[in-house]
Amino acid sequence: MALDELLRSTRLSWLGTEGRDSDVVLSSRVRLARNLVRLPFPGRAGLDQLSEIEQTVDGALAGIGTEMGQEFDRISIDRLSALQRTVLIEKHLISEKFAEAQPCRTAYISADTRISILVNEDDHLHIQSMTPGLSLTQAFAAASHLDDYIEERLDLAFDETMGYLTAYPTNLGTGLRASALLHLPGLVYTRNIENIVNTSPQLGLAVHLLEGISEGAHLYKISNQLTLGYSEAEMIENLQTMVGEIIAHERRARKALSYFGKEGVEDGVWRAFGILSYARALTEEELFALLSRMSYGIDRGIITEVQQDCCAEIIVAAREGYLKYHADNENLSAGEISSMRAERVREILHRYRTQG
Repeated sequence: MALDELLRSTRLSWLGTEGRDSDVVLSSRVRLARNLVRLPFPGRAGLDQLSEIEQTVDGALAGIGTEMGQEFDRISIDRLSALQRTVLIEKHLISEKFAEAQPCRTAYISADTRISILVNEDDHLHIQSMTPGLSLTQAFAAASHLDDYIEERLDLAFDETMGYLTAYPTNLGTGLRASALLHLPGLVYTRNIENIVNTSPQLGLAVHLLEGISEGAHLYKISNQLTLGYSEAEMIENLQTMVGEIIAHERRARKALSYFGKEGVEDGVWRAFGILSYARALTEEELFALLSRMSYGIDRGIITEVQQDCCAEIIVAAREGYLKYHADNENLSAGEISSMRAERVREILHRYRTQG
């Protein structure tokens, strides 16, 4: 996939309704941190060392497309514009830190956008695998396959006692960070979300609002906090179990809302759908607040006029960076962006209208 096509695409295969429990869980992610032996972490490496890391990894990944059964784009982050980097961040293919100005940073991104490999971020290698719905096991399997492929070709920093050596001590051991992205309007509306957030640290988990998205979107990221002292399989199983419990709480909250305060909730859902269908200007903050209500309404069968998949496309196509890139104009005013955003939302909703 050419870079321009990757940036302009409004679909991400790891974000949608095809996965398990997709009414609550938008996606699952597994990230592995790995480092080469005898070379300093990127934050302490000189230019020659960063270049050596990049070239070494390039050699190891020469056949990655054949191994994984799909093409990978090799993207030199140094050569991208600030706007291009922003779009990749919005699509969760690179991190904000990775986009910062530092030489010899390279991203390998799979054609289906489910796998990205970041070279010279905090660690020499960050392997990221994303899948739709509650599918942590599948995401881990893909990341592990790629990890095995890399380990056969590179000498990685590993200690028999501490496990994989990483730039941050909190990642020591497995070097694994797993997370799930959840839509939790039921828990928010019933004011039970704080119970989930406050009790999660006791279980070795972190629950917090998704960064870069307005609070009104009700999108929460649930991730593991511990990487040392447990096997990778144990971490994945523990997180999968806890996410399953949160899903159950969310569904009970949604059911309760169907009986208590039903009219108010349904009124909010229909107002959101109406505004998104006809608005001529939308800020990003109000968009995500309205989108959350509409998505809730579709999941609950209140709204049957559009398919749920429209929400995943709107999340991508209505972001500020994406709109600027699509318009080939990074100097758009706030008013112009709001108008373009409303137009894109109307167009997407029209395409996803159900028949009958």
